[in-house]
Amino acid sequence: MITVEDALSHLFELARPVETETVSLAQAATRVLSAPATARRDQPPFAASAMDGYAVAGPVEGGETFDVIGEAAAGAAFDASVPTGKAVRIFTGAPVPAGCDTVVIQEDVTRDGNRITVTGPHSGRNIRPAGGDFRAGQSLDAPRRLSPSDIALLAAMNIAEVSVARKPEIALISTGNELVMPGDQPGPDQIIASNTFGLKALLDANGARCRILPIARDTEASLRQNFALAQGADLVVTIGGASVGDHDLVGKVAADLGMRQSFYKIAMRPGKPLMAGRMGDAMMVGLPGNPVSAMVCGHVFLLPVLDRMLGLPAKRRPLKTAKLAKPVAANGAREHYMRARVDGDQLTAFERQDSALLTVLAEANALLKRPIHDGPRDVGDTVEYLPLS
Repeated sequence: MITVEDALSHLFELARPVETETVSLAQAATRVLSAPATARRDQPPFAASAMDGYAVAGPVEGGETFDVIGEAAAGAAFDASVPTGKAVRIFTGAPVPAGCDTVVIQEDVTRDGNRITVTGPHSGRNIRPAGGDFRAGQSLDAPRRLSPSDIALLAAMNIAEVSVARKPEIALISTGNELVMPGDQPGPDQIIASNTFGLKALLDANGARCRILPIARDTEASLRQNFALAQGADLVVTIGGASVGDHDLVGKVAADLGMRQSFYKIAMRPGKPLMAGRMGDAMMVGLPGNPVSAMVCGHVFLLPVLDRMLGLPAKRRPLKTAKLAKPVAANGAREHYMRARVDGDQLTAFERQDSALLTVLAEANALLKRPIHDGPRDVGDTVEYLPLS
């Protein structure tokens, strides 16, 4: 068995970054920017008023009076120069007229016809300088997963299209005679296939395009057929059948089809029977069949692999820290990812950690990471966890 860190290193070596494509800005949210995007103009493109008020030549003293000679609004500038002793009514976002270097806010003046009087001490120019946010030629660095704030910035940069990583194609194959699809009528000795649906939701939400293939039965012919259906995928993920039982055929069939195995078995729980390699042009990962094991491996391994394929740095998803709200016993010889609940800075590990219990996983928002041979931990101890959302 290898460690989780060693397994991640092998997985990063197996992963291949995907090509790039150009998409409209409206379709770019959550995509991974693959090349820097460069601003095409200054923002703001002119000195702009930060407040509603009156543009004048400063400095301004209380009691001073000015004649109002015009108005400037957003999208409608006052085009003439403003002489000393004169003022222009101005609104937030409007270009500051030539000759003015101060905006007196409207609350600090009284107006009588076309004359204003500054009513008290005035400080601050209340002007946003041209290029105060960014200048033409400044870039938004890549790679990065584009957030809503990034999208707003790109729009302000006058960028209508961006270069992003293509969504990796992932084929998901559940294996086992005991499985039927949701909505089907299971036999007395069958269960519903849940792993592929949970993994698809997880991977799609993080930038992949997943397709669920038919359930592969416990025969070499069925597995071969499913691997054929997976042609064209960047990553093939099998769930179940990766162990060493009489009906666990994934490793054998994959090897027969040319899979070059990188490793098998990890010193972790849940998720020990995990294999990975390359099969033709695709990367392949074989996950354990227990529902929680498959989903935990999705968070611990598949998401970092997906990040790598999208051109993001090759590293595990970041861990956070919290304080234990309840004690936990000593850990054994495998790194343990315990389902837990974080509230504020307090973390509580669930009592039941059976790898078949999806109800516990649904209640969890964190995986408490227990290092190999970690001793017992008491209330108040600081621990690391992997967020699930």
